[in-house]
Amino acid sequence: MASEMILSVALVTRNRPEQLERCLRSLSAAAEPPEEVVVSDDSDEAFAPSTREVAETFGCRYVRGPRRGLYANRNHAASQCRGTHVRTVDDDHEFPTGHWRRVRDAIAADPEAVWVIGEYYGWAQVKEPVPVAPEVQPRGFSLPPRNPDASMAISDGATVYPRRVFAENRMLERFVFGSVYLEFGARLKARGYRIRHLPTTYIIHHSGPVRSYDLPLVQVQTAFLAAALTYGVYFPSWRAILECWGYFTLRALANQVHLLLKGTEACKDRFGMVAWWKTAQLYLHYRALFLSGAWARFT
Repeated sequence: MASEMILSVALVTRNRPEQLERCLRSLSAAAEPPEEVVVSDDSDEAFAPSTREVAETFGCRYVRGPRRGLYANRNHAASQCRGTHVRTVDDDHEFPTGHWRRVRDAIAADPEAVWVIGEYYGWAQVKEPVPVAPEVQPRGFSLPPRNPDASMAISDGATVYPRRVFAENRMLERFVFGSVYLEFGARLKARGYRIRHLPTTYIIHHSGPVRSYDLPLVQVQTAFLAAALTYGVYFPSWRAILECWGYFTLRALANQVHLLLKGTEACKDRFGMVAWWKTAQLYLHYRALFLSGAWARFT
């Protein structure tokens, strides 16, 4: 299988040409770089020319993104890749020495697996063991899995997929940002994909004050949706789903009181009953699609 392997990178970027340049410089320094790097650019028109120049300077294939949010761009980038395996990358990542060799070794060892890579933040000390990407919990936050070799964890910008994963599945595009990747991992596991932690390498994540999106309400809605689908549909658990719905319902009720009495400034995420109801409707929509096997309509 190793001789047939073609490794593609699906790199997403938006309005950050300087960060993209740092990422591509790190990637191009690899002894065994990927065969293909696709840069899918969701930048505003003011940033697009400089972003394209950076991508083409490093020999990447530049494509304009759909400009409908991170996950629509992630799907778009993956769809443009021609390799046997697709490695997601974000523009604020760097890679340690030997990273791509270890990625190839993992693919060769288990080419059908989804390989998930841990991260260190740019200011953190690198030490063993490599952090494990987390799974969604009933209240929407995430924790490391009990079994990293058969989990439902996804490292949003640092996962290796067999190409067929994106041919058969799409990340949800209804939200421009948030915890959509947590739902994607649970859905893939429910569909029979094996998700494994890659313990021999990591990425360096330069998360800074400038983010592509900063949407507190969307963060809560996507956490709610990911948890509800995981424990209400993909891996049903009465205890977990009651905890999920109870927590987010009480949170929405409490926030609604603050919104009514003190206005939007008193409630940063604005997750009131209207947002709760809209998210609940999406849950019912995706639940029906999953149970009917309508995978192509999961968007």
